[in-house]
Amino acid sequence: MEGKGSKKLFALVGKNISYSFSKGYFTKKFKDLDIKNSEYINFDIQSIKELSSKIKENKNNLKGMNVTIPYKLEVFNYLDKIDKKALKVGAVNTIKISKKGKLKGFNTDVYGFKKSLKPLLAKHHKKALILGTGGASKAVAYVLEDLGIKYKFVSRNPKEKKEIAYNTLSKELIESCLLIINCTPLGTHPNINDKPDIPYEYLTSNHLLYDLIYNPSETTFLKKGKEKGADIKNGLEMLEQQAEKAWRIWNK
Repeated sequence: MEGKGSKKLFALVGKNISYSFSKGYFTKKFKDLDIKNSEYINFDIQSIKELSSKIKENKNNLKGMNVTIPYKLEVFNYLDKIDKKALKVGAVNTIKISKKGKLKGFNTDVYGFKKSLKPLLAKHHKKALILGTGGASKAVAYVLEDLGIKYKFVSRNPKEKKEIAYNTLSKELIESCLLIINCTPLGTHPNINDKPDIPYEYLTSNHLLYDLIYNPSETTFLKKGKEKGADIKNGLEMLEQQAEKAWRIWNK
């Protein structure tokens, strides 16, 4: 095994990420592929301002980073370059570090979401509701636009033109938007009884409910959909696909 000094480091940048998908995923990947000179660590920071010192501490070994909640937007100010697609999406979740130490931002959520959603779509999935307005919802919106699916964001504090409030979700609206995607953290372990505040009684077997959460594997949001006969999907495949895409970017 190579010495610690030559170890390639990859990291997840986020807040309160002790239970991190990425660390477990890449640690297992390195083991399975017998990659001995790479390690994946967490940069668990309370403010994005701490990022520069984390990079400085590890500058000789750090090759790439994933970015998660709540820094997918804030990280823009720390990058030297941003990939065209990530710029259009307005969120970065993958960073490649060049030999000269330059940081370039990418968005692999788009790839992961599209790859996992597309096989589930039927002709009647023409309109969608995106629950939440954070960084992940921007990647979701980008994919829906690409697929020609009309969408509205549902927000607790609607500000933009395409945003509506939860209390405006009528029977008519739920019945016309047959794809509903949860991009909020509501329902994540350990708060597994939480769920987005939508009128679940109007869901039908024509609905497709997609939850970006993967822990638990079946959130209350998805359970409620299942009870009504809707198709359901959690965010695990999306995460795996975006992680693989990030790995390809780092190793280009």
